Amino acid sequence: MSLRLAWATDIHINHLPRDRAEALFRTLLDDLRAAGPDGVLLGGDIAEGPTLEYVLGVLEEQLDRPVWFVMGNHDAYWSSLAAVRALARQLTRTSRHLRWLPDAGVIPLTGNTALVGHDGWGDGRYGNGVRSAVSGQLADHIRVSELTGLTGEALFSRLAALGDEAARHLRGALDEAVREFRRVLVLTHVPPFAEAACYNGNPPDDDWTPHFACRATGDLLREVAEAHPDNQFIVLAGHTHTEYDARILPNLRVRVGRAKYGAPEVQGTLEID
Repeated sequence: MSLRLAWATDIHINHLPRDRAEALFRTLLDDLRAAGPDGVLLGGDIAEGPTLEYVLGVLEEQLDRPVWFVMGNHDAYWSSLAAVRALARQLTRTSRHLRWLPDAGVIPLTGNTALVGHDGWGDGRYGNGVRSAVSGQLADHIRVSELTGLTGEALFSRLAALGDEAARHLRGALDEAVREFRRVLVLTHVPPFAEAACYNGNPPDDDWTPHFACRATGDLLREVAEAHPDNQFIVLAGHTHTEYDARILPNLRVRVGRAKYGAPEVQGTLEID
């Protein structure tokens, strides 16, 4: 048995030009259907808090196949992490096709491959950390209620907690998955390694990597991959809008999808056996 998955990330429906939004969204849906997938992977930054439910609903209705998703930082804009996570959890339990991976757990795709995932967050542990020149200036720190008003050590303590939360979830999911599946596909929004945190085509920068990569998940993935050399781990991420593909270890591959505001696209298809 094999399975074809279409992967898209950072589609940013809220950033579509108003006069072309409907046409561009329709083109994305057409491209996803044209890929002929058995299911769709969405890597976060789908919409923004007030429009997230609507956009996910359109995706479910128009694609009419499983949509496994994680959320990105933009998905909580003008809202809160608590609110959008509650929404994603509700949709996972009531929708026909929508499945938020932190709530859905380990998804058997084939006899050999399972899917797990978590949103992740830039946890502030790479690069200049709390000394980052851009800390407190990002839209995340203004438009996500759990981060609003935080600066300095208080902000970075919250970022670290979000990264640790992602790593804890993935540890449990991976520990379960490797007992039965030799290949594990990991969907997340924030890249787990600093070298993958290129931004808009530029090399990683020590002021930006604290917010563009999650060391907690990177350390965990490296640990699990080293402990299970006979298993293969493929990580799909987004967030930085810059394509990246590398072997971190012989059995650990990381792919980061490219993106451009106002031009959502399908990253590609994955053939899973």
